[in-house]
Amino acid sequence: MDSFRGEVMHSTKYKSGEKYRGKRVLVVGSGNSGMEIAFDLTLHGAKTSIVVRSPIHILSRGMVYLRFAMMKYGIPFAAVEYFMVLLSKLRYGDLSKNGIQRPKEGPFALKENYGKYPVIDVGTCDKIKSGEIKVLPAIASIRGDEVEFENGNSHPFDAIIFGTGFKRSTNKWLKGDNYFLNEDGIPKPKYPNHWKGENGLYCAGLSRRGLYGAGMDAQNIANDIKSSL
Repeated sequence: MDSFRGEVMHSTKYKSGEKYRGKRVLVVGSGNSGMEIAFDLTLHGAKTSIVVRSPIHILSRGMVYLRFAMMKYGIPFAAVEYFMVLLSKLRYGDLSKNGIQRPKEGPFALKENYGKYPVIDVGTCDKIKSGEIKVLPAIASIRGDEVEFENGNSHPFDAIIFGTGFKRSTNKWLKGDNYFLNEDGIPKPKYPNHWKGENGLYCAGLSRRGLYGAGMDAQNIANDIKSSL
């Protein structure tokens, strides 16, 4: 990175693609942040590429809302996973020719087991299919403005934006808790008992079950508080 003369930033600092109009921009990371930034860059006329290093699931917002409804009415998890993958295939087709592979595990199994969220598409897929966003493999090296990739190809860029994830800082500011949360900010108690700690400490939305899980946590917390009044 020391040899790269262009702009480098993390996605937390990104504001708008306006300043990158006409520039060659590489987005590293294909999570929701990276995908949305790549989409915004193309809307502002940037020559956009994105690094996709591992298989990802891509869903629409409608699919996610449907998943919540299916879980609410007691449809088995495995059946919901199968249906989400089927809908994704029907909506987005085979993206392997565009450099994107699907994982073998389902989208929400990955989220619960590894904390890897599916991508909620905001229009990025259509930009990838049209060629407005170029998908590239993992970076092998950087020499000046030239970035070399694992497939042996290299391309020049004016800016690199890292959408490579975040690390929770809960353990840095939550004092006096040696029971509830681990060093990654995730509850030590297993689901479904993950939401209640000691001495009146609760958490909502840390079960890796999305908005549906956060809603269930909030309801459990409210009921627990009510029972103690």
